[in-house]
Amino acid sequence: MGSRDTQGGEPADPPPQELVDALVALLTVEQTGPDHWRGRPQPGGKGRVFGGQVIAQALQAAQASAPEGKVAHSLHAYFLRGGEEGPPTDYTIARDFDGRSFANRRVVASQGEGAAARPILNLTASFQTPESGLHHQAAPMPDVPDPDTLRPDMEQRHAVVERLGDKLSEGQRAMILRPRPIEMRTSDKLHWMNSEPREPTAHSWFRTVAPLPDDPAIHRAVIAYASDYTLLGTAALPHGVSWMRGETVGASLDHAIWFHEEARADEWLLYATDSPWSGGGRGYNRGQIFTRDGRLVASVAQEGMIRLAKRKPGEGDGD
Repeated sequence: MGSRDTQGGEPADPPPQELVDALVALLTVEQTGPDHWRGRPQPGGKGRVFGGQVIAQALQAAQASAPEGKVAHSLHAYFLRGGEEGPPTDYTIARDFDGRSFANRRVVASQGEGAAARPILNLTASFQTPESGLHHQAAPMPDVPDPDTLRPDMEQRHAVVERLGDKLSEGQRAMILRPRPIEMRTSDKLHWMNSEPREPTAHSWFRTVAPLPDDPAIHRAVIAYASDYTLLGTAALPHGVSWMRGETVGASLDHAIWFHEEARADEWLLYATDSPWSGGGRGYNRGQIFTRDGRLVASVAQEGMIRLAKRKPGEGDGD
């Protein structure tokens, strides 16, 4: 994804490296006091904060406070309420455990000042001193097309916008076509365009559109950020409904990641997701992240709220 020719006064897309540098800046937290960190908001962001952003910033705060030589191997998070775009997010660290091999950090993310501060996420991260040990990988990499043979999702997004034309609001159009620092290539139909019920499985390749710094912590943070993409939508696939068409409303409830091995987020990674169950207004989703050569480098699990949107009286009559 790069700059495109523009007509009619439309601004050009930012260069890929500028997009990635902005992502790194977004996920870089600033220390504001002992065990207190602050994450900046998404420039120009509107509405609710992306859950992957809060998870990644909370992980970065935990990583910044972890003992020297220990690396994150898992995190477990609960979303308490939706965060608001615009204000920064503050992260308070509790150093629950520092052992010889493992350490634990508990993070509370909140927005607002003083008595008005409201927690939006609780996250616990576990850290380990790297060591060798018994190794096996029972999960084979799915047999999917190579990313070089697939169309970038952004090309598909432009095609969707052209096809739907005036059916989309300016806000929807801007959201769909917003330049992104992470490129995705999907081997299936895009989640939010699905209208035919199908198996609750999906496969997407992703990587940043330009190189990242050679810091394993930022690569883990970007993987955490991207792990919230497409996951909840997997639970909607068997039902042929879409949030883009206003048929569903949803929000993440919890999110867990296990980092098995180091991986670079600026090289192609395959995100294979499935949804074994949904019901009671909730959907359960799993994800596995593989390198291009087949190594399983991370596993993800998430439960989210997913409900059919309530139609207004008379809406849909005559369809």
